[in-house]
Amino acid sequence: MFEKKEMKDEFKTIEKELLDESIWNDHKKYSVLLKKKNSIKNFLDTLKVLENQFLEKMELLKLADVEFDTELLDELNKELNKIFNELNLLQIETLMNGKADQKNSFLEIHSGAGGTESQDWVEMMLRMYTRWCDLKKFSYEVVDQTDGEEAGLKSVTIKIKGERSYGWLKNETGVHRLVRISPFDSQSRRHTSFASVSCYPEVDNSIKVDIFEKDLRVDTFRASGAGGQHVNKTDSAIRITHLPSKISVQCQSNRSQHRNKNIAMEMLKSKLYELELKKEEEENKKNREEKKEIAWGNQIRSYVMQPYQMVKDHRTNQEESNVLAVLDGKIDNLLKSLLLRSN
Repeated sequence: MFEKKEMKDEFKTIEKELLDESIWNDHKKYSVLLKKKNSIKNFLDTLKVLENQFLEKMELLKLADVEFDTELLDELNKELNKIFNELNLLQIETLMNGKADQKNSFLEIHSGAGGTESQDWVEMMLRMYTRWCDLKKFSYEVVDQTDGEEAGLKSVTIKIKGERSYGWLKNETGVHRLVRISPFDSQSRRHTSFASVSCYPEVDNSIKVDIFEKDLRVDTFRASGAGGQHVNKTDSAIRITHLPSKISVQCQSNRSQHRNKNIAMEMLKSKLYELELKKEEEENKKNREEKKEIAWGNQIRSYVMQPYQMVKDHRTNQEESNVLAVLDGKIDNLLKSLLLRSN
């Protein structure tokens, strides 16, 4: 249910605050308020358009019903379903009201128990999330990647740019389990593979994160994987370790060591910011620094391809029968169920 009146009242309050001259010199606060004002305005404008469309279709529906126009009735029902879907999406987006939900995000995937099987699973998950980005019209960039020994990927980190990308993906953090007939097993036996996902918000200029040089250890190493001979011949890859928190990040996606260092610092700031966010929250059950074994018993979602087909989120019990569609990026139903559960 939309809290339309409350949002209108909040919009008016923000407008008054923005007119106060005392806030004009506080660029950070002004920027945050302006962004929030624009977000509320976009929501209210979209809601008004959908409400008008709904009323218009309902009037036409009454007319078509009186005249027994079955063709028009079918067409109007389709259009009403489309309006309901858009209203549902609008409602879901209002649930993304966390401090960082509006921001871009970083998504890390690491292979767990299962060797080559799990490394192949990481590559499958990478495709699932990048296809989801394509469907959402979000852009993404691979900022770090470690290839598997035989196939797949040991780990990969992507940066996702899109409105509320962190809000959408923040609940993906955890262990994901795949059950399938292995393409690497000559006896075609069923295998279980695990991969862990971590999602954290991008830190932009509106957020200040204090990082001191003395708290950092910076290591350079030779990049591996794609990038051509130049990448592999120079120590262009960067690993930065934040000693107090023991958080470590690395980037090897560019030929330029300077560029890789800038991206790695951006990732580190984002991880430290996420850590602060989680300290502020009362629900701190999924703290990223809490190391869980990437194996049976800790999974948040299972993707079963044999002996039956089903994707099940163990936190919400949301189930999807079309596994291939989910692996092709159609994960919105799973994401929505998590957002509804947490509000």
